[in-house]
Amino acid sequence: MDDERLPLTQHLAELRTRLIRILLAWVVCAAIAWNFSELIFSYLLEPAVAALGAGERTLQAIAPTEIFFTYLKCAALAGFVLALPVIFWQIWAFVAPGLYPTERNAIVPFVLVSSLLFAGGASFGYMLVFPLMFDFFSQFDNAFVESAWTMREVFNLTTRLFLAFGIAFELPVLVFFLSITGIVDARTLLRGTPYAVLGVFIAAAILTPPDWVSQVLLAIPMVALYLLGVGVAFVFGGAKPRRAKSGEVSP
Repeated sequence: MDDERLPLTQHLAELRTRLIRILLAWVVCAAIAWNFSELIFSYLLEPAVAALGAGERTLQAIAPTEIFFTYLKCAALAGFVLALPVIFWQIWAFVAPGLYPTERNAIVPFVLVSSLLFAGGASFGYMLVFPLMFDFFSQFDNAFVESAWTMREVFNLTTRLFLAFGIAFELPVLVFFLSITGIVDARTLLRGTPYAVLGVFIAAAILTPPDWVSQVLLAIPMVALYLLGVGVAFVFGGAKPRRAKSGEVSP
């Protein structure tokens, strides 16, 4: 860790610089993705279209600007995903001064693992959960009501779950970070597993629609990933004690 604490103003200036770089990377990637927004949109919402019956019914646009703004949000989402390595790099670079030198060297594994976990979570949701969820909601059609989903509502729901699964799969990184920084040691995290399981199912209920399929399919991987993070924390030595005094120098 650094021998001297930086003033608050310098921390805020550093944070502003990191946020500007993140926003610039996001905007550039979103601008690139805009050229492929229709293709990305069709791929992202394929599970919903399939649930409606491919070729039988299509998504509806009920406002003049709906298609344009939905494609714009689609480009923003794709740009965010493309910019994730830069985003994770900037996050680690911001917190690195408060870590030990050996911990700072983990920036490349951190960026790589975080990006892969997000992509894995989003892919898991897209390939397994989305088809089951949309099939579940399409079953309520009857002689009096027929589903006519709008592209905006379906895209918003898909985006919400896409991000939820991607962020949820970052749990091992969060658990490992809490351990190596000494905020919570690995044994305490293991003892707190029952509370973590409860918190995971509450979070899954909040993040997902009111159907038990998507809730369970989000909660179960999160519990497994929490335990994975605790295991990794144990393997790599668990928590290291933080210096109580700012004047102490790290070894």
